[in-house]
Amino acid sequence: MKIAAYCQDFEDQVVTLWNRVLAADVLTVQKFRKQALFDDNFDSGLCDVALENGTVAGFVLATKRKFPYLERGLEPRRGWINVIFVDPAYQRQGAGTLLLETAEKKLARLGAAEITLGAYSPNYFFPGVDCANYAEAKAFFEKHGYIAGEEAFSMRRDLHGYRIPKSTLAKKQEAEKQGYRFINFEYRYALELLEFAKTEFGGGWKRNVLVSMQNGLAEDCILLALNNGIAGFCMRMIDGNPMRFGPIGIAEAKRNDGLGGILLDMQMFEMSRRGIYQMYFISTDVPGRRFYERHGASVFRSFFDYRKELPGER
Repeated sequence: MKIAAYCQDFEDQVVTLWNRVLAADVLTVQKFRKQALFDDNFDSGLCDVALENGTVAGFVLATKRKFPYLERGLEPRRGWINVIFVDPAYQRQGAGTLLLETAEKKLARLGAAEITLGAYSPNYFFPGVDCANYAEAKAFFEKHGYIAGEEAFSMRRDLHGYRIPKSTLAKKQEAEKQGYRFINFEYRYALELLEFAKTEFGGGWKRNVLVSMQNGLAEDCILLALNNGIAGFCMRMIDGNPMRFGPIGIAEAKRNDGLGGILLDMQMFEMSRRGIYQMYFISTDVPGRRFYERHGASVFRSFFDYRKELPGER
């Protein structure tokens, strides 16, 4: 078994093996290229394959930022293992360890003091480690010093025949008496919404809104809650998939007024009437899970945040 730098001669083998090993996260060659090779921070020096007699037996993609990401900047002490997998025929023979340790050493030489598994913004494949679908991954990473942190949840809801609950309609009517309005996005609110998203939630949220506007989708995909300015918003389709919901955010000063539930139910109705009969999103925390469960969504996957501190200067 030897480690070799990835090149596109290996592309078909890597994607085929990916779809066999990571069966809960199958992808196309086009998606692989878009999220891996065409990412601004892709570094061929951090992308390797394990070869056995010239055949791809494993793959690892790591990332160290070369370009700043919004207000996070370069995150100079942080690195990522975006994805790693090994052909089952070669597991427990040292191939995974060799790939992982090779990536760790390269990241350390580039200045990383901490490594995160998955959860690389904006082009992550996974928001963490799915210990249910990939049970062997938990033991593997913990053996190599990675420590589990918070759990995040992927959730979904069927929207066939969806109706806004009467309780939500009553809350909406009461909010309107207090001066709130709920509307589909209009471009006269463009600059205000961009500033609202950045100020209240950070640059990543602003980026989601901006891309929706740039692609001409905002009027169809964003809802606003207004009261002497923007009080909250929600959106969908941030990755081009019309079923994907989120983000949703309410101004900190307005979070006791029930606006989030109103916007969520309105968005699900808007999706249903457009013939979009499934709503899902990738990641929320424990309080978020409770919120969405109250609105009929259920968990279909969970992920744990795994990180490791590298030896050396802290």
